[in-house]
Amino acid sequence: MTKELAGRRVTVMGLGLFGGGLGVAKWLHAQGAIVRITDRRDAAVLADAIAALEPLRERGRLEIECGTHTKTWFTQTDLLVANAAVPTPWSHPLLCSARDAGVPVTTEIRLSIEAIAARRTIGITGSAGKSTTSAMTLAALRASGRRAEIGGNYGGSLLGSSDAERADWLVLELSSAQLWWLSDAAADWSGQSRLGWRPTIGALTNLAPNHVDWHGSVEHYLMSKQGIVPNTGHLVTWFADDDADAERAAAAAAGAERVWWRTTPPAVALEGLALAVPGAHMVQNARTALALLDHACAIDGQPIDRIAATQAISSFQGLPHRMQRIGEWNGVACFNDSKSTTPAATMRALESFADLSRVHLIAGGYDKHIDLSGIAGLAPRLAGLYAVGQVQEQLATAGGTRCGTLDTAVRAAFARARTGDSILLSPACASLDQYPNFEHRGEHFIDLVRTAATAESR
Repeated sequence: MTKELAGRRVTVMGLGLFGGGLGVAKWLHAQGAIVRITDRRDAAVLADAIAALEPLRERGRLEIECGTHTKTWFTQTDLLVANAAVPTPWSHPLLCSARDAGVPVTTEIRLSIEAIAARRTIGITGSAGKSTTSAMTLAALRASGRRAEIGGNYGGSLLGSSDAERADWLVLELSSAQLWWLSDAAADWSGQSRLGWRPTIGALTNLAPNHVDWHGSVEHYLMSKQGIVPNTGHLVTWFADDDADAERAAAAAAGAERVWWRTTPPAVALEGLALAVPGAHMVQNARTALALLDHACAIDGQPIDRIAATQAISSFQGLPHRMQRIGEWNGVACFNDSKSTTPAATMRALESFADLSRVHLIAGGYDKHIDLSGIAGLAPRLAGLYAVGQVQEQLATAGGTRCGTLDTAVRAAFARARTGDSILLSPACASLDQYPNFEHRGEHFIDLVRTAATAESR
C-alpha cells in the first residue's frame, strides 16, 4: 500500500475530534499522497486538528474543506478513506457515488490493520466496558514486562507509530462499525481485497442490542461483532457466570443464526485485586484483562509478573467520562459516566450503587432506536430520573422528569438531592442530538455540576 500511495490522490472523509482522521492524514502525506480532507463540521469545531495540519498544508499536497462535502472529491480521486462512524455506509450517497465511480473505499482502521497484520494483537469489543478493559489490559501487559501499545476505537492512530512497530503486543479496542469495515462483506462492497484478518486473542466484554441506527438491524450488529473471534480459539467472554450479561446477550441473540460468543470462562486468580473504581462490572473488566494476559503468556511463552499486573490494574483510576467521580458537595457525590451510551452500560453503572433510592440518574440523548424501557422503568426505584434529549419522552413514561437539556437536569437533581445521595450522568444514549461527542457532554456536565454545587453552598 505504501508504494501505491506516492503521488496518488486520496480523500479523507472526516477529520474528526479523536485523532483518527488527523493520524491517517499525516500518515498519508508522509507516504507522498496528495491529500484532501473534507468534513461537514465548521472549522471552529475542528480548529485544533486543523492547526496540527497547518505545517503539512504549507508544504503542499494537502487541502482541507469544512462545512460541506464536495462530491467530486469523492468521485475524482484514487482512494477514499471513509469515516468508520458514518451509519449504514453501504447506502450513504457519497460513499456509493465513490464506489460507483470505481474509487476504492477504505478506513483508518483497515489501513492500520494492513500495516500491523503480522503483529500479535488483542482485539477487545463489547456493548459496554471495552475502553476500560482495553486500558486495564494495556496496564497489565506493560506491568508484566511486555512492550504494548493501544489503538483502534480507543483514540488516535497507530499508523506510522514507531512504538507500535516495536511492540510485543498491540491492544485494539474495536467498535462494531470498525469490525464491519474489516469484514469480507465490507471488502466486497467497497472494492477492496479481503483482509482475512482476525486478532491473535479476542475478548467480548458483554453483548446487548445496540447501534441499530448504524447497522440497520440487531442481526447486522451481531454479525459485525463476530469479527472479534480469533482463528486461534483464544476468545474471552464471561456470560456463563454473569446472569445480567447472559440476559442481555440472550436479548441480542433473538433472531441470530447462531450463538458464537458462548465460551467457558477461564479461571482467573483475583488475589491482591483492590480496585480504585467501584462496581461489579469493574471487577469483570479486571478479570477479563488478567485472562487476556494469561492467553498472551500462553502464546508468547514469556513469564507473567502476576503481582505487578494485579497492582497495575488495582491502581487504575478509571477513564474520563466512565464512572468518573467529580467530587462531593454537601454530602452529595457526583459521577460523570457520559461514555455509557447504551442501556446495558447504564445498568452496569447503576449496579455500582448499593441503594438506588439514593441515586439521581440523568439519562437520555440521541435516539439510536434501541429499547429504553428498562431504564425508564427504574424511575420509581430511583431518587430521581431526569430525562434529556430526543428520547426524553421514552424515558419519562414511568415517572421520570422531562428536563430536555443537561443544565435543567443538573439543577433539578441538585434541588432534590440530600446528604448521602449521588447524582449520576449515565445517558444510555449517544450525544449527537445536542453535543459533538460524549466527551463534550461529559465536560459540560462537569462544568454544570461545579456551578450548581457552588450555588447550593452559598
